[in-house]
Amino acid sequence: MTEGAPENARPSEPWRQRLIRSLLYGRNVDRTAKARARVGFAILAFAAIYAVIGGRLVMYAIGADGHGARHSASQDAIATARPDIIDRNGEILATDVKAPSLFAEPRRIIDKDEAIELLTATLPDLDVAEVRERLSSKKGFVWLKREITPQQQLDIHRQGIPGIGFLRENKRVYPDGNEVAHLIGLVNIDNQGIAGMEKWLDNNGLADLHRAGFATDRLQRPVELAVDLRVEHALRDELEKAKEKFRAKAASGLVTNVNTGEVIAMVSLPDFDPNNPKEAHDPDRINRLTTGVYEMGSTFKAFTLAMALDSGKYDLNSMWDARAPLHYGKFAIHDDEPKGRFLSMKEVFTYSSNIGAARIALAQGVEAHKAFLRKMGQLDRLRTELPESAMPIVPKHWGDLNTITIAFGHGIAVAPLQAVMGVSAVVNGGYLIPPTFLKRSREQAMALAKRVIKPETSEKMRYLMRLNAMVGTARKADVPGYYIGGKTGTAEKVVNGRYAKKRVLTAFTGILPADNPQYQVLIMLDEPQPTKETYGFITSGWNAVPTAGSVITRIAPLLGIEPRFDLPPPERLILAASSPTQ
Repeated sequence: MTEGAPENARPSEPWRQRLIRSLLYGRNVDRTAKARARVGFAILAFAAIYAVIGGRLVMYAIGADGHGARHSASQDAIATARPDIIDRNGEILATDVKAPSLFAEPRRIIDKDEAIELLTATLPDLDVAEVRERLSSKKGFVWLKREITPQQQLDIHRQGIPGIGFLRENKRVYPDGNEVAHLIGLVNIDNQGIAGMEKWLDNNGLADLHRAGFATDRLQRPVELAVDLRVEHALRDELEKAKEKFRAKAASGLVTNVNTGEVIAMVSLPDFDPNNPKEAHDPDRINRLTTGVYEMGSTFKAFTLAMALDSGKYDLNSMWDARAPLHYGKFAIHDDEPKGRFLSMKEVFTYSSNIGAARIALAQGVEAHKAFLRKMGQLDRLRTELPESAMPIVPKHWGDLNTITIAFGHGIAVAPLQAVMGVSAVVNGGYLIPPTFLKRSREQAMALAKRVIKPETSEKMRYLMRLNAMVGTARKADVPGYYIGGKTGTAEKVVNGRYAKKRVLTAFTGILPADNPQYQVLIMLDEPQPTKETYGFITSGWNAVPTAGSVITRIAPLLGIEPRFDLPPPERLILAASSPTQ
């Protein structure tokens, strides 16, 4: 110790340590206080970290699925959201509801055998082998069962199986079941449209919205259809009664607006419940009105007579030889109720003369006949919003004999909706308007319309159809007050390459009111059987026609058509712009 220095004097601190201490602690700082502050800060930091970890553990415990699983499957769930489908009055025909689906994260499964045993106890319909295979995979996410019930979800949740969770998906529901099955169609398990208007939705932008991630639950406007659910119900109810009463193999019907092309109702029996997709695969449950093609029988005579009248060469009083069967080679054309004399154009239609119709078509010529039917939309595939459609069956080599038989509805097969489109043009003033299942205004329809016959021809055809309901084969459909017009048709079905007389397709197409048509009704019965009430007959006038009368009685008030009585005869009411003697 140096002499004269204080005993407690501290040795001088090297300058390097002073610099480091100054940088670390600053000048004139109590290092003990600083240390205590830093320890406290570290404690708070660790406490925050453990709080976050604890919070996440609580979330995992409460939530039924993991974040990774949500992320991997949420895109599918959002993508399957679909807009509501409503009828023209706003009634919901199809909508989405949320339904739980069961998934697994195989990497988190601890005991696969125990998990399978617990799951199959709650869901006995699970395929054990398939579940085991999925749980044994290396994937981070697998579906086990889509669309389970809330009770099943609760039971499985209580089992507390690690790696098992639930995801709420959109499930398509059809509140009216079978009522509009063929029109609406259905979706698959992923909520993707596979038939009917549901498939049309996907084909017209919905699928693209899904892929872009914009088709979310509540951002889609409802799709408004032309169908009226009230009319649909009445039509289906009457067709079910007729199918049972006449022991028919099938029954179908349409109600359309002749001035807009809107399909107001469409029923094809047997149908299916879109809530139970398995039924839709039954080949007997096809939509006979757009997918099927049929020989429409004498309803085609409306086209034959319209062709002749529109040519300007003939009028309503033109005479046709029906004294004897029409022979062509080894074939002979007969009338069901032969008159054995010349028939006027009016009588050919009213008595539904095959001989008269054949002579009318022959007088026009094969090429003119083909050209007229093509103009009326009967020789090409009908395209509508419904993806299901069929190509007409037409002769490959169309000669005189083909024209003879097609004149009265044999030898050509078309979709019934296609025939309805043509008949609408015959009676609505001469405009061919493409059918639609979407709501459409008259102005929108006229923008698409194409004139195919003269207005005066249409007027004469309305007169003939009214006359047929008054004194012809359609009398049983003449509901008082509604001024019905119509044409019957009975087509023998082809069995083993030959026409079978006792297996027929009966049809009736009616318009109301006949003087100013607003709607057309088509009724079809496939292989109706004779009854005591029909005196053993199976022709259209005894089954399809009275069925149409029952349908019209129920739907006319729903369509806003007011009954009228004490009207003048059709010569004055319908042929106002033409000579009554035409």
